[in-house]
Amino acid sequence: MAVGRTRRDKGLLDALEAIAPVPCSAPVWRVVQQGRDPVQCSRSGGRWDDERFDVLYTAQTKAGAIAEMRFHLMRGQPVFPSRLVCHLYEIDLALKRKLKLADMAALARLGLDTARFGQLSYQQKRAEYPRSQDIGEAAHFLGFDGLLVPSARHDCANVVVFCDRVPVNAMSIRKDHGPVSWEE
Repeated sequence: MAVGRTRRDKGLLDALEAIAPVPCSAPVWRVVQQGRDPVQCSRSGGRWDDERFDVLYTAQTKAGAIAEMRFHLMRGQPVFPSRLVCHLYEIDLALKRKLKLADMAALARLGLDTARFGQLSYQQKRAEYPRSQDIGEAAHFLGFDGLLVPSARHDCANVVVFCDRVPVNAMSIRKDHGPVSWEE
């Protein structure tokens, strides 16, 4: 989806409006480069955001957070960046209106090509993002404060926070678990 696009898929909006929002109060996991605030939101243009609103990508499991960061650090390169230090954080998160799309069947019903979900190389990842970005943008437009979606990198769910939809105290660092051991 191109940044600045205002036309939305009415069928997608109707489908999302039919899903009741659910509250979420649970710890989540995130890996960030040393020195970066783990609850700093950004407009990354990732799988679930089209760069028009700030998000925070988290995983429901420690292994899921590590797998996500490993994918992004490798960027299709044959050698892992050895000098980079990343920390694993456990974050307390409280959402009031999360959109739960917990499995691939739910995503397929919204028009996502689940056969390509997480299958393309890093360089091709943008080819699989347009529909998931449409879903994220529509959920944001409808006032959801986040998404629960399957991870493309690990057998777990990810929680994507729409940062402008949550109060400042909705996210807090529970614990810095220290540098990540990439051999785990």
